[in-house]
Amino acid sequence: MVLAGSIPLLEKLQTEVQVVFEDKGAGVINRIWTPTPTNDTLDFYFDGGKKPSYSIRFADLFSGKVSPFNLPLCGNQIGGYFCYFPIPYKNGCKVVFRGKKLEFYQIQYRNFGKAAVVKTFNPALSADEKTALEKISKTWADIRGQTLSVANAQAFAVDKVLNPGESTTLLKVDKPGRFVGFEMENAQQFEGLSKLIDIKITWDDESQPAVYMPLADFFGYAFGRVSMQSLLAGTAKNINYNYFPMPFDKNAKLEVIYRRATSTEREEPLRIKAKWYYAPIPRNSNTEGKLYTHWNHDKNAAMGKPHVFLQGEGRGHYVATILQAQGLNPGMTLFFEGDDYTSIDGKMTLHGTGSEDYFNGGWYALLDRWDRKMSLPLHGSLDYSLPFSRTGGYRLFLTDKMPFKKSILHTIEHGPEQNNKPVDYTSVAFYYAEKAISKSAKPTNENTLVYLPDTMMVYPQLMNFSFNGQATINGNNFISTTGAQIRIDLQEIPDGKYELFADVEIAPDGAEITFWQRQTQVSQPISFYNSQKETKKKMFLCDVEISEFQNTLTLHFKNDKERNRLNIDRLILVKTKN
Repeated sequence: MVLAGSIPLLEKLQTEVQVVFEDKGAGVINRIWTPTPTNDTLDFYFDGGKKPSYSIRFADLFSGKVSPFNLPLCGNQIGGYFCYFPIPYKNGCKVVFRGKKLEFYQIQYRNFGKAAVVKTFNPALSADEKTALEKISKTWADIRGQTLSVANAQAFAVDKVLNPGESTTLLKVDKPGRFVGFEMENAQQFEGLSKLIDIKITWDDESQPAVYMPLADFFGYAFGRVSMQSLLAGTAKNINYNYFPMPFDKNAKLEVIYRRATSTEREEPLRIKAKWYYAPIPRNSNTEGKLYTHWNHDKNAAMGKPHVFLQGEGRGHYVATILQAQGLNPGMTLFFEGDDYTSIDGKMTLHGTGSEDYFNGGWYALLDRWDRKMSLPLHGSLDYSLPFSRTGGYRLFLTDKMPFKKSILHTIEHGPEQNNKPVDYTSVAFYYAEKAISKSAKPTNENTLVYLPDTMMVYPQLMNFSFNGQATINGNNFISTTGAQIRIDLQEIPDGKYELFADVEIAPDGAEITFWQRQTQVSQPISFYNSQKETKKKMFLCDVEISEFQNTLTLHFKNDKERNRLNIDRLILVKTKN
């Protein structure tokens, strides 16, 4: 369960005391997240105590300065601060905040029931606990495409050539046991906008595959390119890897399908080199499920309805999410304002505070926050692009996995509450169960093609600049003092011909500017001067052509000390059909 809170508007200036978490009986706090830590105090009251058993500055849960809340289990990246160090209690826990201001936070916990025997948190770890923490920390830091060490594991090597329009069985095992991991070489050969290569995994001759989706989506590629590099799955050193335990009762079949392209895209034979690691450890059906996935390509997601990660009836537990989110309107990624929601066995157990919050991040479109791809052991950003209006994230649920006995509904909104932002969502849900509880759509050329927008927008806050001459950039204002040249990097824009527009301000100090690509002038002199008052308007600037040799735009300011400013809200590139 998650206790989530947000007090963004009703802030009190004086120090106040707030109970931010409370639970009875035996349990554990297994995740704490915030994008807004403070130096105020958190008091932990354990086992019905009248006085705090432990106190810590809120920020020091994530700073790595106070043991045992050390890296990599605790830290901050992509705009979010996270703590995965478990805080157990045997007979209740209350957490009290003492400070001036508390904004966004999530506290995730599990209650073990009356019969559980739990040792209450003590920051002074025992020798065994220190050893366990060191081992976990090393594993988190080192797993990057390296095979897990499992006793008696046997490696099955595969080396096959696959042609377009063909499918092949990479491996078939006709005895019980489990896969403890697998790796596939040359990950870059599976990149591309069409995502024509599918992976299909079937346990025990079941009629419904446990895995059936584009191989790129299974390994956490983002919009057709290598991206994810998590603890248990992703890509590193040009090797795809997956180390989720995969037990089965009788047999396992592993296939790869290479669909033919329906466009003029060039098709090449693939060389599939892979290793599967098998261990003869039988599945305990009382305590273990089999690994299943739900692939959901939600094209132009329905208005008024959230995107579904997983919905179904049965017994199991949810362990991972991968999401690619492509906006269909150019501009800001406002679809990422949506909350995640989880209902377990018919009861709401989790309601999040925002989409990047779900992935332990925060503050999208801000420099060095959620502004590009970034991978951490349990979570990360797959991509972030304002020009493409797209992003994505992943999260592994290990100690915070979500068990269900009867049913699960796990969703995320596209836009706040109303689900009214046009978007394509492609998600992969990983879960364990006795059998599949949901059915994915079959991958087709139509539902796997990566969307490319015709209109791209570039905002000053995430532009890359180079200067020639004296100039300053202050927010949206480009100011020249000596006829400066300011070059804007457009490497993210796909090759092609575009009409260039801008939302700009014309003003009494508006400059005269020409636009260049390398040493070629691509516009006539354009004046942004208005003698009367500052006025916002959309202006056509010029035509530009983007290629690998020509992917910048340079602003040449006329040397005028009085009229030396250009205010740009955004550049707009509209692809032409020529």
